[in-house]
Amino acid sequence: MSQVAPAHPGQARHPYSPVRETETGLVFVAGQLGIADGRIVEGGIAEETRQAFANLRARLGAVGLDLRSLVKITVYLTSMADRNEMDAIYETALPHPLPARTCIAVTELPYGARIEIDAIGVRDGT
Repeated sequence: MSQVAPAHPGQARHPYSPVRETETGLVFVAGQLGIADGRIVEGGIAEETRQAFANLRARLGAVGLDLRSLVKITVYLTSMADRNEMDAIYETALPHPLPARTCIAVTELPYGARIEIDAIGVRDGT
């Protein structure tokens, strides 16, 4: 996989995944990677994690929500050796109480990313 993400949102799913919302107020945001300016950010898993959360925050903000609306996060890591660094960012990037979280090891992510974040939120506390 290429390290460079296509520059146009129409060419790539990541980190431009649309927010999907159900009639019952569930909000789904998938495929948030550590991409900024069309490239995976440099600086290791900590920087990729920070950028993935920034992208998630932006996606939620586009539909009038924020990180407090999250109830479940799924984190995909290409190396579970990165989990402690990711956990440290997770603890500080999200408001408390923290949403439920699942962490899954995968062999590969798009564009050579080390982390991907998917999230489920609720609108208006429903």
